[in-house]
Amino acid sequence: MTTPTGRPFAQVDVFVSGPLSGNPVAVVLDGAGLDDDTMAAFARWTNLSETTFVLPPTDSAADYRLRIFTPGGELPFAGHPTLGSAHAWLGSGGMPAGDTIVQECGIGLVTIRRDGDRLAFAAPPLRRSGPVDDAVLAEIRDALGLTPSDVVASNWVDNGPGWIGLMLTSAQRVLDVRPDLAALGDREVGLIGAHRDGPDGVDYEVRAFAPGDGVPEDPVTGSLNAGFAVWLRSTGEVPAQYIAAQGTALGRAGRVHVDDDGTHIWVGGASTTTISGTVDL
Repeated sequence: MTTPTGRPFAQVDVFVSGPLSGNPVAVVLDGAGLDDDTMAAFARWTNLSETTFVLPPTDSAADYRLRIFTPGGELPFAGHPTLGSAHAWLGSGGMPAGDTIVQECGIGLVTIRRDGDRLAFAAPPLRRSGPVDDAVLAEIRDALGLTPSDVVASNWVDNGPGWIGLMLTSAQRVLDVRPDLAALGDREVGLIGAHRDGPDGVDYEVRAFAPGDGVPEDPVTGSLNAGFAVWLRSTGEVPAQYIAAQGTALGRAGRVHVDDDGTHIWVGGASTTTISGTVDL
């Protein structure tokens, strides 16, 4: 065994609306020299929905490279780890080469902008979109205790994680879902529904289930919210700017801000560092 090295570390709460209200991500700010097995083992040990490792970029256009792990494996992209890692990188003295931060990850380059006290990433294009097979959709409905009339629309919204998105009749119907996670299996499924009079200006309620990745329900999910925004902006179902709440069913109060400026769809929120120090890896 090699002797562990003390590496700078931060745990960041992302998409917060107050203390301990968002989704935490563990960020190892110097992942150089770590092998895949060590990264995966540390992600299992943190038992958070995602753990990230910041590395030198291989693309000259990027400020850094990011690897993202769930307890169940590696992802090519994820939203709250992107924002949390950028927040930690800036807090550790990172300086972007240009006006925006450019992250290199498994899906390529992701642009991150500063939006007041928030960071926001440009939603990547969907790797898979289009209708969900009727048989698959029926299995998902059964696993979530939904009837066909509960589902307004459905679509693949895969931008790295293989999300299937369902738009339900209301935010309350989203909150009422009690999933059978065993029946859901390894499918990654997200729900969205509109509020009539949402709290604090919230327009939509979102939930995310990914039991196959070791994440029964994710508190606040940037990649899913980005996938929903790309899909539902293309159909005109959602406005150019809106706020989504997520984590309500888990006692959290995550807030995701979506802004379609006509060129990019930006998905952002506030982050705060809750733990900082070193980790021996």
